[in-house]
Amino acid sequence: MSTLLSYKSINWSFICKTYVMTSKFKRSLIRKVLKYSMLAYVAITLLIISVIVWIYFSYLSGPGAFWVNEYHPFRSESAKEEYLEYYDAKSEEWPLDSEERMVSTSYGQTYVRISGPENAPPIVLLPGGGTSSLMWKNNIEALSENYRTYALDDIYDWGRSVYSKKMCCSEGITQWLDELFTALELEDSINLVGASYGAWKAGQYLMAHPERINKVVWLCPAYTVYQGNKEFEKRVFRGFIPLRHFMKKELYWSCEDMAQTEEGRAILDDHLDGLRLAIRSFKIKIPASMTVLSDDELKSIKSPVLYLAGENEKMHSVGEAVKRLNSIAPIIETEVVPNTGHCLMFCCPDLVNDKILDFLDH
Repeated sequence: MSTLLSYKSINWSFICKTYVMTSKFKRSLIRKVLKYSMLAYVAITLLIISVIVWIYFSYLSGPGAFWVNEYHPFRSESAKEEYLEYYDAKSEEWPLDSEERMVSTSYGQTYVRISGPENAPPIVLLPGGGTSSLMWKNNIEALSENYRTYALDDIYDWGRSVYSKKMCCSEGITQWLDELFTALELEDSINLVGASYGAWKAGQYLMAHPERINKVVWLCPAYTVYQGNKEFEKRVFRGFIPLRHFMKKELYWSCEDMAQTEEGRAILDDHLDGLRLAIRSFKIKIPASMTVLSDDELKSIKSPVLYLAGENEKMHSVGEAVKRLNSIAPIIETEVVPNTGHCLMFCCPDLVNDKILDFLDH
């Protein structure tokens, strides 16, 4: 009897109303979640499309890389005028009265700054990636005192050189350099000094034409003797997001020691301005992929080579690189400069000059 009364006393109307209201709330909540999820999906999709379009217009828009016209290798006539005005202004910082020559090869016209005594032994200076002959402005006076120096604007990079055909492998690079050296009448006793990407090219040329080389300097070489680390590769990728914030952040990271001083930051910011202008101005080309020399290739080296790097190099482990060279190719001299990294030649130009000249002179 008590159970029956308890059963009858339940407010079934209230329970039903509550159930209906709860069901409606759930359905409403689900509709809202679906609605806002769809809006979020559309927003993210539009953002991704916007970024792709933005990157396209930052890097890929304009005429094709091998569409030769009156403003080649620039994207437009206005881009050519803007960049060359900037380049010529920077050229005023070059400390010597150098001969400026455009040299023809099958790959196009290479711009060369020639300095030093006319009959002195030659030094060819290969710039790093994303730079030009002007990167040697703090070294050129010392190096040109007793040597005939040839500072290049890489034909497949930024500067005044003008390429005419694809150069996307090491064979193309070595052929271009060999034709260039022959056109410059450098004969077969060349001292080759390369920085970063230029050091890798110097290594490739040494492998292809050892008979033409006297001595080689690898200055903060990219790859060449040791594989780049994953963190550096990720940072480089992020550094090409076409926003000053990202590019500056990764540049400061790669040159961390230099970024500690006001003077160093000013140099890096100036380099960043030139880098962003060049990206906007030039047609995009795919450069040759860098590789590490094999054990057999390193063992085959007979010419004197100097490996010169900063101990805080971010691209690879300098300690492991030196260990590998000492083990496999002890003929290669190694010098590690403390308290600096990949921007060694900008942080310590006098020291770099002394190390290079001491190696070449002896």
